[in-house]
Amino acid sequence: MTEPADRAERGALGHLRIADFSRVLAGPLATMVLGDLGADIVKVEQPGTGDDTRTWGPPWWESNGATTSTYYLGLNRNKRSLALDLRDEADLAVARRLCLGADVVVDNFRVGTMARFGLDRDSLAAERPDLITCSITGFGSTGEGADLAGYDFLVQAMSGLMAVTGEVDGEPMKVGSAIVDKLTGLYAAIAILAAVEERRQTGLGQHVEVSLMGSALAGLLNVGSVHVITGQDPGRHGNRHPSIVPYQPYRAADGQVAIAAASPALWQRLCDVLDRPDLVADDRFVDNAARLANSDALEAEIESSLADGTVADWIDRLRTAGIPVGQINSVSEAFAAAEALGLDPVWVLGDGEDAFRSVRSPIGMSATPPTVRRRPPTNDEHGDELRREIAGG
Repeated sequence: MTEPADRAERGALGHLRIADFSRVLAGPLATMVLGDLGADIVKVEQPGTGDDTRTWGPPWWESNGATTSTYYLGLNRNKRSLALDLRDEADLAVARRLCLGADVVVDNFRVGTMARFGLDRDSLAAERPDLITCSITGFGSTGEGADLAGYDFLVQAMSGLMAVTGEVDGEPMKVGSAIVDKLTGLYAAIAILAAVEERRQTGLGQHVEVSLMGSALAGLLNVGSVHVITGQDPGRHGNRHPSIVPYQPYRAADGQVAIAAASPALWQRLCDVLDRPDLVADDRFVDNAARLANSDALEAEIESSLADGTVADWIDRLRTAGIPVGQINSVSEAFAAAEALGLDPVWVLGDGEDAFRSVRSPIGMSATPPTVRRRPPTNDEHGDELRREIAGG
């Protein structure tokens, strides 16, 4: 079979239009992921102010006379912007036509807001039974949490994530980036794609809902499983793993090196490279359970051996032996390391000082790879063209 010549240009989701009423992080991330894969994302914003994150700076980026927060820029590429005031009758009519002409409608308003404007699936399904809608909530839409606003930090605190993050004897600590919003956005993107596939089979749409709290609990993974299965309440382990040793940073002569010897074979290999056959024979470290029970003693033994070499020396020696190892990078060092490893982590759109730089999607596809086709829009940048399209549709 001959592949269509425009397959890569169109993208895997080039047949989809998504009306995106979301703002801040989880919703915009979900739609950006779909936009990277080719979907036409129409970002609906409040006239004048737009997405909240447009003003969440510093830091700022100045281009073509406009100043925009880097926060907003990181979540809104491959979108077109349309400013609509849903309290205005004419704008609400445009919004309704947009939704009826879309494949998917996404929002993260307070529960009931879309219904109040007649833009929820129940209100639209009579004309578009194949329409898919997706709502991102803080704590669900049916229980006592339906009226509560959800924010990443708040849900990190309420979900137990902060309780298992930080030093063992320290204070609970949030993750350094908005991990709950990110999980929720990715779950939402997956759910939307599942609904699109189900519609292909049945011709019918459905409503999708993903909550921040539910995503955070699911994102606890093995830590959450401990509680669900045993009833125990997991605590903090700092940079150690609750179930695997050695699997943590260890101090060398000039800094820390992260070692993940997560199998018996890797443990044996690590002892060989450290020239410490005594550790293999030591009853305290004979298997993973023993090493876990004696992790303080093992840390001291490993660090005594690492003390005669630098981080760079040990990374070279351990990688040569096939042991997973790395240094603890700053963000700048992380991007440089990814570049050195051949990952090409930054997309660049345009040339010169006004070129737009964006973190590359981690998705690789041989025929329809993600692309960056549009830099993040200014508020209502595409208002005129979209109003013409919607009116003509």
